[in-house]
Amino acid sequence: MSGNKTDLEYQVKKLKKLRELAGLNRKEFAKAHGIPLRTVEDWEAGRRKMPDYLLRLLSYRIRMEGNSIKNNKNVNIIQDEQGKSIVIINDVRFKSRRNIAWDKVEEYLKEYIGKFYEIAETSEKIYIGSDFPDEFCHSTDKTRLKGANEKAKANMTPAIGELIQIASNKAEFEDFNQKHKSKAKWGWYRYDTRFGIPVYDENSQLERYNIFSARMLVRCDADGKRYLYDFVRTKKETSSPHKQY
Repeated sequence: MSGNKTDLEYQVKKLKKLRELAGLNRKEFAKAHGIPLRTVEDWEAGRRKMPDYLLRLLSYRIRMEGNSIKNNKNVNIIQDEQGKSIVIINDVRFKSRRNIAWDKVEEYLKEYIGKFYEIAETSEKIYIGSDFPDEFCHSTDKTRLKGANEKAKANMTPAIGELIQIASNKAEFEDFNQKHKSKAKWGWYRYDTRFGIPVYDENSQLERYNIFSARMLVRCDADGKRYLYDFVRTKKETSSPHKQY
């Protein structure tokens, strides 16, 4: 009997640690993994024993998602003439020249919830919570974007992990006027990041890449972790567009 109790206590600690590693509350964790919220609550309270194989699978999945960016042939990281990194994105998902379907953009971004990525320059882990898709698609910054800049923001979405990875020029500032209260209790960080979007000619042949800059906003939550909040100030660079790589 004591052995069973020990196993249950181990599972409770292990599950809580995995959820914290993913940077999710119970509701977010349940949704991300397709598990009923009540079941997750029972597991963490020690009222029910979860299958051992499921604990192993969850552990594997969370650690693999957190420690590596999936192999994506449509996204590459290159260096410009000054040795600065640019994320090249070939997967243009939202091609409309007039109206971007931001509801579809938001739905796509929900696939990132529960993951985290590491900034190469600082070795900081950046978590992605449930507030990111909504903020990305409905913030004041987004509503101000027009034309190519708006389209570029929508199409940076397949490369969120890579954009975090190359982020640089870290700056820190406080949560002014407590605008976000506990969501950014320990303040904000901002970083610079860059990406390229392909431009095709009338024959659908790749002509060049237009390069854009953006500012990555990260909030430091009450739990001390850094959460991706938004990419703002998406702007086409005025220098000569890069030719095909």
